[in-house]
Amino acid sequence: MPALRTEPRRVLITGSNGLLGQKVVELLSQSRSYSLQLVSSQEDSVFGPDTAPYAMIDISDRKQVSRVVENFQPDTIVNTAAITNVDACETNRERAWKVNVLGVENLVHAGKLAGSHIVQLSTDYVFDGKAGPYSEEDRPNPLSYYGRTKLASENLLRTSDISHTIVRTMVLYGSARKVKPNFALWLVGELKENRPVRIVSDQIGSPTLVDDLAFGVAKVVELKKAGVYHVSGPDIVSRLAFAKELAKIFRYDAELITPQLTAELRQPAPRPLKSGFIILKAQVELNLAMSGIEAGLLILRNQLSTTRHPVEISRQ
Repeated sequence: MPALRTEPRRVLITGSNGLLGQKVVELLSQSRSYSLQLVSSQEDSVFGPDTAPYAMIDISDRKQVSRVVENFQPDTIVNTAAITNVDACETNRERAWKVNVLGVENLVHAGKLAGSHIVQLSTDYVFDGKAGPYSEEDRPNPLSYYGRTKLASENLLRTSDISHTIVRTMVLYGSARKVKPNFALWLVGELKENRPVRIVSDQIGSPTLVDDLAFGVAKVVELKKAGVYHVSGPDIVSRLAFAKELAKIFRYDAELITPQLTAELRQPAPRPLKSGFIILKAQVELNLAMSGIEAGLLILRNQLSTTRHPVEISRQ
């Protein structure tokens, strides 16, 4: 008796041109088990047409979201689209709410009609950073407007009765095509040019290699997991310690790095200071082996030295 052929699972990936979105696309597109539809806010995809169909949409526009979801009928929606600039969210709250909350509401509205499962990316900024590291059961208490929008999107999913997974992460770093400079890429750009930098010593967290996070998201999709997962690097260190390790791995001058306190920056949005994640649930249920900062930075160094697509690094 011939084996039954199963149709590929349809996965819609929002924010597919972003750092995490690109990595998720690269992983899932390697498998014949998935049929992908990519969407992002840019006119063109960073991928060629052979990778997957692409559409430019604004997820805060319900009609655009409904149209692409109705046409594709995704089994799973992976939402990596968001405004993640914490200070921009603080100063432009209307735009932050439209993308980070109403965008999710639009995906829920359309996803319910299509019978989709939503995988939503979230952040340690839903916590106040007074008692980290945090488990999935700890009570959120965001300090910033960005954190409030991400918690609001989590609560929207919880009260919507749609099948969903919330994947929280933090201090994301890595390289991809035409991406905005994350902390590590910005630091590489500065130290490479022998420019002195001041790095905060009182923000503690878990730096996360984007490749590892994408693998965790892919495992959630593959295993059809629901619930909340903390997916981050296993090391809990200060931004200053991370910067010093980066200088060591990349063989830059660590003397260019001097410490400062978060309060000295006078940023519009408050930051959680004592953060970090307990990732045991993700390690066990998703069978994840997350890279520590030394291994992760070695991977990043190798990627930057071999990439065919030079990373555009600009000063912050």
